[in-house]
Amino acid sequence: MSELVPIVYYGGTTVLFFFWIYGIVSFALDVKNKLIPGIRQYRRGRTQREQRHQDDHERKENEEQLY
Repeated sequence: MSELVPIVYYGGTTVLFFFWIYGIVSFALDVKNKLIPGIRQYRRGRTQREQRHQDDHERKENEEQLY
């Protein structure tokens, strides 16, 4: 009985440690593969929208100057 307790204790600790590490690695991969590309896409879209707005504004100014 006394030999079984450390085996169960260390076996349980190893299993819990495995799932703890798995969770950390899974979170890191989610951040790398989903969050960072999403932020980059958002910033790229925002930059394009600002550029398009600026181009439209300049075109309207040019049209007003022509008339």
